[in-house]
Amino acid sequence: MINWTHAVISGAGSGLGLGIALRLLRRGTSVSVLDLKLPDQAGEQLRDAAEQGNCRWQFFQADVTRQETLQTATEQAVAAFGNPQLALNSAGIVVNRAFPDLSPEEFHRVVDVNLNGSFHFANAVLPHLQPGSRLALVASLAGLTSNYGYAAYGASKFGVVGLATTLRFEYQPLGIGVSCICPAEVRTPMVEKEKLDGNPVSMELRKVAGSLDVDTACDEILAGLDRGKWQIIPGTRGKLTAFANRVFPRLFYRICSMVLVRVLRRQSSTLQESG
Repeated sequence: MINWTHAVISGAGSGLGLGIALRLLRRGTSVSVLDLKLPDQAGEQLRDAAEQGNCRWQFFQADVTRQETLQTATEQAVAAFGNPQLALNSAGIVVNRAFPDLSPEEFHRVVDVNLNGSFHFANAVLPHLQPGSRLALVASLAGLTSNYGYAAYGASKFGVVGLATTLRFEYQPLGIGVSCICPAEVRTPMVEKEKLDGNPVSMELRKVAGSLDVDTACDEILAGLDRGKWQIIPGTRGKLTAFANRVFPRLFYRICSMVLVRVLRRQSSTLQESG
């Protein structure tokens, strides 16, 4: 376990970002919480965790799609707690639409938050990171395999993996570690909302990689960061899915195609019966 003194986390008002922030606070790391807003319940959890760890936290409002707000928030965080040893970008959104149903505005919005936001975050924090510190970008297993209905989300997350890979080449020789976090489905509020209107074919294909609760995912992600891992994929099924896609791409695609055909046939039969 690494004793970071200060961590900057975007998207820390909920989901994975909040889960990592709480764990760091409990072990004594001061945390700068960056997000559009901070729900009251999250604030209470952060206060309790800071009391347990006898450390401090502060909320800084920032929009990852706007470089200037991230720049200002990061500078304020550094002024409050000093240079961070860990900078984690967890802000992200998802739109689950088959391509014909996806609007250009939705595509641009997802890329702006997930990919451009990752760039803006890295651009804001890297000047403040010193040798021995670590930058971590949350991508997704969809950034390695993608999925039906993920034209926007998959494209943005593939981009995050590419960005993190380049930053690894450029900054690890300078002593700054880089991690790329690629979870499969984690039952965060964002994912639960996605399930309400997500494409049913996509939902079925996602079962291949399984699903994790937030606590399990956060524990494994933080353990990976402690070990200085480059690519962090929480969950056994997620790891196996990434391995199969990398080592046996044709077989993996055939398996996914079989699932896809089965679901589409089921949908077609349902429509015929209802018609």
